[in-house]
Amino acid sequence: MTESDSLPLVTNDAVTLGILVLCLGAVFVTSNIKHGFWKRFYQFVPVLLMCYLLPSIFNSLGIISGDQSNIYYVVSRYLLPASLVLLTLSIDLQKIRKLGFKAVVMFLTGTLGILIGGPLAILLVSLVSPETVGGAPPNEIWRGMTTIAGSWIGGGANQAAMYETWQVSEDIFPSMIAVDIIVGNLWTAVLLFMAARAKQLDAKRGADASAIDEVREHVEHFERQHARIPSLNDLMIILAIGLGATGVGHLLADFIAPWISNNYPELKKFSLGSQFFWLVVIATTIGLALSFTKAKLLEGAGASKIGSVFVYILVASIGMKMDITAVVNHWEIFIVGLIWISIHAGLLFLVARLIKAPTFFIAVGSQANVGGAASAPIIASAFHPSLAPVGVLLAVLGYAIGTYAAWLCGILMQMAAPAI
Repeated sequence: MTESDSLPLVTNDAVTLGILVLCLGAVFVTSNIKHGFWKRFYQFVPVLLMCYLLPSIFNSLGIISGDQSNIYYVVSRYLLPASLVLLTLSIDLQKIRKLGFKAVVMFLTGTLGILIGGPLAILLVSLVSPETVGGAPPNEIWRGMTTIAGSWIGGGANQAAMYETWQVSEDIFPSMIAVDIIVGNLWTAVLLFMAARAKQLDAKRGADASAIDEVREHVEHFERQHARIPSLNDLMIILAIGLGATGVGHLLADFIAPWISNNYPELKKFSLGSQFFWLVVIATTIGLALSFTKAKLLEGAGASKIGSVFVYILVASIGMKMDITAVVNHWEIFIVGLIWISIHAGLLFLVARLIKAPTFFIAVGSQANVGGAASAPIIASAFHPSLAPVGVLLAVLGYAIGTYAAWLCGILMQMAAPAI
């Protein structure tokens, strides 16, 4: 295949961005039709899932390309930190603290599910089809799966760390990326489905979601009390805070990450040498600091709504990186990935039943691992925008332990893999 044959139909990122935003517009227009086909359609298909799916269809058809476009990089580095600031500046930390220990328990359960799920998936599949999880050096399947572990426990930085640590072959790495993105997003779709039915699921489990409801009601009361039609001045201040804080985040991250890498290289295994890690931490910290100031009143002018717009653009750019045809091309490895995520899910449901954790903690505890800082606040926002910082804070914890846990998972997967 020549280079020109592999190029998408659209190579101009301005046109690609237009397609992504038109997809989002189409989803929001149709989801607000309250009668007929579309009303029935969105009763079963979450809006957020469609925001992922439509761009992935364009990518799979070769119209646009997530691999060759810079949109995801730009959005994740510019709009994601701005959205974290705008979604966080109105948070009430006292209310968040009342969510209790169950949030951390479910997050750690999700981490454990990924840690043991990979080795168990390899072990189970090897009993039936050892060649599926075998492979000769340096193309061993377990070696490639360490990059999935890095992504599912921490994020992209942890995935890159596993890629370098285990010297993963370029022949199998693209397949692992496909498993990571598609299986991870299939699970995200399940979580979104659960989010839409959280009250019913909590009632069946006897889970007490009153603390979450209290946080949500407090924020809604704050919005009603301070809501106003935003002026041009309001909008400019909101953008100045969001994008200004993003600039500060980049400035500090560009200094902190290299300094740690050069002076304390042993900390790189905890992702402390990652600029993206520090960007997320600094943006979240700025947002939390602003929540103690009068900037909190900007929520009445729609700060979180603008932050949510940025998040949905991020969602579309993530969807653009998904190739739905990869399920057909590499279906054997996808079976391993599906078993892996099922073990993760099963352990979450078991522990949630034992401690009567609400659905919110299942969803955010899982996505803080599997999705990281890019999508954990998205899942949290599906419950309410005010809860987005909970997803961010847990995702940051995932970055901190992701490389170490993924490395341990790699050791266990190596032990579980058949010798071929």
